This record gives sequence, structure tokens and C-alpha cells, in this order.
Amino acid sequence: MSALKIGYGRVSTDGQDLTAQRNALVALGADVDRIYVDHGLTGTNRARPGLREAMAACRSGDMLVVAKLDRLASMPNTSAPACSTIATTSAR
Repeated sequence: MSALKIGYGRVSTDGQDLTAQRNALVALGADVDRIYVDHGLTGTNRARPGLREAMAACRSGDMLVVAKLDRLASMPNTSAPACSTIATTSAR
């Protein structure tokens, strides 16, 4: 099976729109059906169901893509758990 690009987007407040992020993820090669999102959650919040689902969807060789790195984590030290999980699955 060929590698997939799994997209992840996040907005910090429920009033924000994900359209620009979704469009960017599609432009990066993520399939519309493979884009996972979180609404109203800050980057420091580690309980993000959309990110958990996106990482669970990644198989060996797949790539997790984000429109901007701060959508994955707002601070470099908070990205370590996500990066560790991605590496464990052999995804990129």
C-alpha cells in the first residue's frame, strides 16, 4: 500500500475558521478524508482528540502534515510527545 499524507489542523477558539488550514493541507497533498482537526484547543493542551486520531491513522511510511508548525505545538518542548509517537509508528 502506498504512503499517505495525513493532515492535522487546529484552531485555538471555537470562533476561528479552519478553511485556510484545510486548503493548505490539501495543497500539501493530504486527502480531504484524511484531515483531522481540533477546535477550541490551545497548542499547550495535550488532550487533543483530532491530533490523537491523526497520529493513530499514520502507518509506517505515512507523513503527518500541518499547514504551520505551531498548529502541532505552540512551544518546541510541547512537540516532543507528538514527534515521539510519530517516530514510533515509522511515519514521517
